[in-house]
Amino acid sequence: MERRPGLGVGTGTALCIGAVLGPGALTLTSTAAAAAGPGSILVWLGLVVVSLPIAWVFAVLSARHPDGGGVAAFVRRAFGPRLAAPVGWWFYWAVPLGVPAAALIGGEYTAAAAGWEHFAAPVVALLVLATAYGSNLVGLRLSGRMQLLMVGLLASLLAVTIAVTVTRIQPARFTPFLPHGWTSVGIAAGILFFAFAGWEAISHLSAEFSAPRRDLPRATLLAWGIVSVLYLGLALVTIGVLGPRAGTTTTPLTLLLERGFGAPARAVAAAAALLLTFGAVNAYLAGAARLGEALGHQGAMPRSMTTGAAGATAVPRRSLTVVTLASAVITVTAAFGLIGLDSLLHATSACLAAVTLAGLASATVLLRGRTLLRISAAVSCGVVGAVLIFCGPFLLVPTALAAAGTAFHAVSASDRTTHSATTHETARSHGTAGNREKGIAA
Repeated sequence: MERRPGLGVGTGTALCIGAVLGPGALTLTSTAAAAAGPGSILVWLGLVVVSLPIAWVFAVLSARHPDGGGVAAFVRRAFGPRLAAPVGWWFYWAVPLGVPAAALIGGEYTAAAAGWEHFAAPVVALLVLATAYGSNLVGLRLSGRMQLLMVGLLASLLAVTIAVTVTRIQPARFTPFLPHGWTSVGIAAGILFFAFAGWEAISHLSAEFSAPRRDLPRATLLAWGIVSVLYLGLALVTIGVLGPRAGTTTTPLTLLLERGFGAPARAVAAAAALLLTFGAVNAYLAGAARLGEALGHQGAMPRSMTTGAAGATAVPRRSLTVVTLASAVITVTAAFGLIGLDSLLHATSACLAAVTLAGLASATVLLRGRTLLRISAAVSCGVVGAVLIFCGPFLLVPTALAAAGTAFHAVSASDRTTHSATTHETARSHGTAGNREKGIAA
């Protein structure tokens, strides 16, 4: 069977940008401004700086150890399978929490920009989810090409928006700088981690690269540069142009586009919302699907999650279907108001921060001979740990998932041991009976 070509720098960069940029660009500039006022720019800047060593550590780890298990595979190598199982559960089940939030944010943006009724938002969200599912079903190579085209259009749109509105910035909009005190900076960091918690997602796609050692680090650096410029630019113009409205609106990008291009910009905002949402949903479903397949093979999730398909580029259909259906159920639940979007965002951030922390801890063990990177990983562990503290009660989500993942792995390991012992005993008894039959025959 001929192996299909894998991802290159272009498609890899697009998937990275889609995972990190996502719908955070639609609303998080406003959410952060509500939490910390103009001082939220410090948080954006700090997270941009901190995310570079984090992104680079994951790129190097993924290039050295390409595996669909992603961070869970790193933890497995560094600390063993018992600790890898809960890490895998953190990422896999964080996706059905984060994807509905992303899809609904994009749906609300699209509905508001197009002038549709409120009920259209969950419909748009489910359509985005279905499209991403179909895109992943046909294979990551085609999905990556679609993402490359959309990310190119989106990055151009955001860059033009920033360039057009930056001239409207008023210095007075930045005072008072910290209206809620310095503690609000930590609260904003806990919220904004969602905007930068995508670097670990590409590790699950590392085995899909044609030349991971060469192309994956390049794709990561390119993605970090583009994402950093766009996020900082959007944060700056959101506060400097919108002023007090920055912390009260739920559609800051629409308001910015209207300031720059007038009322027709609403249609552009709707298109941007769809592109951003699809990019994030597409990348996270792809990563989770491959992780579920890997965990199934390792006994950290049910064997029914595996398809048995051969080759690194095979589509993990069962795992993809499970995570997509779970996302759809939570999307509908949130649409009826049974789960709040803020709760979904905070829970997802807590899970992804825990995954990031586990990956960085693994790097301090696996990156022998790379002293600077190991130091960067150790320092980043402290930063991410501090962000986790500000997640507060939402830490119960990764705690519960860790307990469930650990328990499942323990039961699965016990079953495998029992099965292995039974098989061995059966084979031994058959061998003994065979020997007796030979003796009788003789």
